[in-house]
Parts: sequence; C-alpha cells; structure tokens
Amino acid sequence: MTIKVTVWNEYLHEIQFKEIAAIYPKGIHGCIAEFLEKAGMEVQTATLEQPEHGLTEEVLKNTDVLIWWGHMAHDCVKDEIVERVYRRVLSGMGFIVLHSGHASKIFQKLCGTDSGCLKWREDGEKEILWAVDPGHPIVAGLEEKIIIPQEEMYGEHFNIPQPDEQVFISWFEGGEVFRSGCCWHRGKGKVFYFRPGHEAFPVYYQPEIQKVIINAVKWAAPTDAPEVVYGNTAPVVPFVSHMEGKTIQGLHEKK
Repeated sequence: MTIKVTVWNEYLHEIQFKEIAAIYPKGIHGCIAEFLEKAGMEVQTATLEQPEHGLTEEVLKNTDVLIWWGHMAHDCVKDEIVERVYRRVLSGMGFIVLHSGHASKIFQKLCGTDSGCLKWREDGEKEILWAVDPGHPIVAGLEEKIIIPQEEMYGEHFNIPQPDEQVFISWFEGGEVFRSGCCWHRGKGKVFYFRPGHEAFPVYYQPEIQKVIINAVKWAAPTDAPEVVYGNTAPVVPFVSHMEGKTIQGLHEKK
C-alpha cells in the first residue's frame, strides 16, 4: 500500500530571505516532497499561512506520516491544530520532526519536556552523523556515518525524554555531540526526531539524508494494530464476584 505523507513547513525563510530561496526555490517542503515522490510515496504539502495551517481534519485523516519543519514561528501555530495533530499521532499517524522543529509546540507536547533547550551555533561546521543502532530500519542501506560538510551545531544537553531507540549521534567540529536521531512511541503512533536541516545549508539535497528520511517514513507508517478500547469494560472472562452481591461500580460518582 502506498504511504501517504504530508510535509509541513513554515515556509517563511524561503519567502523572506533571498539567500534561502536560492537554496530551496520550491521551499524546504517542496524539496522533501520531491524526493519522497520519487521513492514512490503519495505526498502533499502544507504551510503555516494556509487556513488551519494546511492541517485540516480531512488532510490529517488522509495522512499516514506527517513531517514537520519549523524554526522562526513556533508560537504562531494555533493550539487547536497542535491538539489535532497530537490526537492523530496517538491514534496511529507517524510523526517526523526535523531540525529546529525540536522547539515546536507539538514536539514539546509529545515529549512532555521543554525540548527547545539545547546548545546551538550557526558557524557552518562539519558534522559527522554516527549510526549508533546499525540494525535499526532507519539506517537500512546506509554506511556507519554520514558526513555533512556544513551545518548548524546543536549540542547537549538536549532536554528530551529518554528515547525508546537512539539511532544517530552527531559530532561537530567545535567538539560538541548531540542525540540527532531519536525514536519514541506515543499511543499507537511512532515519533522520530532527526536533527540535520538548517535552512541556510543544502542538507536535504544530500542523498544520505534523503535516505534517512525515506527510511523513517517507512518505519513511522501506521501498522494494522488492534483497536484499543479504554474506560469501564465488562470482564473478558466471566467470574464470580467476591463482593457478596455488592458492587462499587459508580461509587465515586455519588460523591
């Protein structure tokens, strides 16, 4: 079955800065959508300035995996849209957060921490991205390391919950290290944070980076999971009550 992907991008840097537009003339979302389509996926894009930020109920209903890139306008994302995305992740939609999306409202909500806390430096340093879980599906078909010629530095401590799976760790020329590829499960959904992708560098054209994102989409795509039922339910196996005809059902409602 074809995976349906929505690529969300603020799409502000590319409009406001000619230097960024020169790197990503179709926008970061357009660049990512293009290589995902070539990988055989069904892709649509959404941006901040669209009604409901392009993330309507209908769009999300038809999205298997949502990719999120944001940087300068996290506060402009409406809380009701954040809640809408959050509920879809819990119900099984995959979610991939790129680069400075670490400080987005939705990623902070999924983490339960102030995930915007980290070190950073925009000096265009060399980054070596090490695969520390070589058996993970996200690193399939890759070498043990990816060298990015120029990138923004992110450094520890990164205020995120302990990842369920640590896929990548980065080293930067200035000496810092960073947990650059992290996986979590939230409800029925899978979440992957992938650090590379500062707007001033052509990182998303690099074949190895594209391969990681393609692999991550396949990993995060929903599985045919059983329906989950919450709340007060009848017993699965009938049994004889030890309450001698009494019950505490609904007792708290009588307070």
